[in-house]
Amino acid sequence: MGKGKAYRGKSEIKIKRCREGSEKKRTKKRKKSVIQKILKVLLPILLGAFVLYWVYRDFDFVRVGELLSEEVKWGWMVLSLLAGVWSHLFRGWRWKQTLDPLGVEPRKGTCVDAIFLSYASSLLLPRVGEVTRCGVLSRYDGVPFAQSLGTVVTERLIDTLCILLITLFTFVAQMPVFLRFFQETGTKIPSLVHLVSSPWFYVALGCVIGVLVLLYYLLRMLSFFERVKGVALDIWQGIGSLRKLHNLPLFLSYTLAIWVCYYLHFYFTFFCFGFTEQLSPLAGLVMFVGGTFAVLVPTPNGAGPWHFAVITMMMLYGVSADDASLFALVVHAIQTLLVILLGFWGWLHLSFFHRPAMS
Repeated sequence: MGKGKAYRGKSEIKIKRCREGSEKKRTKKRKKSVIQKILKVLLPILLGAFVLYWVYRDFDFVRVGELLSEEVKWGWMVLSLLAGVWSHLFRGWRWKQTLDPLGVEPRKGTCVDAIFLSYASSLLLPRVGEVTRCGVLSRYDGVPFAQSLGTVVTERLIDTLCILLITLFTFVAQMPVFLRFFQETGTKIPSLVHLVSSPWFYVALGCVIGVLVLLYYLLRMLSFFERVKGVALDIWQGIGSLRKLHNLPLFLSYTLAIWVCYYLHFYFTFFCFGFTEQLSPLAGLVMFVGGTFAVLVPTPNGAGPWHFAVITMMMLYGVSADDASLFALVVHAIQTLLVILLGFWGWLHLSFFHRPAMS
């Protein structure tokens, strides 16, 4: 009897230790998950703040108030913002078109609201917008999350092709400007010593590190999806929806309209200021391309890298450093405010005029 009690006692101790060990592992895993979530939000903000500080460390911010109250031509700014709104509308309508062949037929309004919310949510956590828009469609129109995610992948592939074509055209048309940009930012290959000593090198290095961090989390997300039964197939069906479009010319028209509006959203701002209104459409295209690649860096709305790219390229066209810095700061702030307002509108519209699909 004594031996039996001793054996049971040892077994209970082992079970207790196993439970304690499992609980410690779960606690450790939860802490690690919380830390990762905090870093996902904090790192992009810190990266953007670092680049912004470096770019604007000697800037006179008093001029911003003077410019806004006396010099800005607000009519052109309104046209710029309208072009930005239309780019979102066209994107929402195009997205609905890629979803229709899957037999789900979401409402146009829901698609547009999802786009509004996706851009706004990306201000808090870069690249989370793709997940947000799919979640909105799943909640309000019952569209399977994985299938809508597949259509988003398709959209991203199409947009990548578009920006590559635009970049190729711009590079050929304005090759001397790009070469000067690479030279003046310390990226000329023979000048290795100048590269390391240039402060812009460290800005660019920080941006590259940010992109690598983003790629790491994207690969982890894809590996997670692959482990979920049936999700990979649904994503593939969403990607394949492009082959079954009901109206290909309309899809191409939406795609063209999206990128024209993106460009006008930026180019119209030139006419808001006396020191940029003389810049040509091609100059606008060069800065538009540079800014588009800059926002790939995972900072809120490209803050920091976008300013650096636009300021540097604008200086190549004869705009002073102070004026270029002022332009980038004001334009980015106003366009970011537009993203916030559209996101708020999308949330209100969904909350008061759409019922969740499950209710």
